[in-house]
Amino acid sequence: MSRQASSARPTRRAPSWLGTVALVVKKDLTIELRSGEVLVTSGFFGVLVVILGSLAFYIGAETRGQVAAGVIWLAVAFAAVLALGRLWHRERDESALEGLLVAPVSRSALFAGKALGLLAFLTIIEAVVVPLSALFFSLDLLQSGLGLVAIAALATPGIAAVGTLFGAMTTRTSARDLVLAIVIFPLLSPTVLTAVVATRELLGGATVGELGDYFRILGVFDVTFTAAGLALFGTLLED
Repeated sequence: MSRQASSARPTRRAPSWLGTVALVVKKDLTIELRSGEVLVTSGFFGVLVVILGSLAFYIGAETRGQVAAGVIWLAVAFAAVLALGRLWHRERDESALEGLLVAPVSRSALFAGKALGLLAFLTIIEAVVVPLSALFFSLDLLQSGLGLVAIAALATPGIAAVGTLFGAMTTRTSARDLVLAIVIFPLLSPTVLTAVVATRELLGGATVGELGDYFRILGVFDVTFTAAGLALFGTLLED
């Protein structure tokens, strides 16, 4: 009987690549729903950047497009770094990262799951920052809203990919927050600067069709950083 019972037990299999991605995303979202620390801290920081930027730099309708473009993406970039710090702090707690690394799963799947989780958080933050910027800078979202969505849809994955890849690299350093800021901001610059210029042109009266060059540049950054993350994530996490 015991042999039959043991032979009847289902064999546990390692999750597939997509299954691993889904599990990592579910883990991050579940923890965030319970604590809210990433969205609350990053969201409030993004809101503060928008308010301070509008009070400090907005002097009239003639400058609102230029100032609003910079403020929106500065808020997103700083919020992304703050969110990264909180997300990887969770993984360091009680050796959670070591548990992920010893699991029989693909390192590229871990990267994809963490990047998609960060992408979800940044999308929510942008959903707060953009309407707030429209309010403080008197932007017409009916006219520019579709273009802003298109820019964000292409810029945010690149930010998430860079942040996840090099955020993981700082988990084993002592001065984690300092190293994170030093490493991340230069690497975010190509995507953020392209998004700023595209947003400035859009708010200046350009149509979505006229932003094709910026969309292609952002697409190249997305593909490059995502491919680098999938290939190098496991290497950067090794001791």
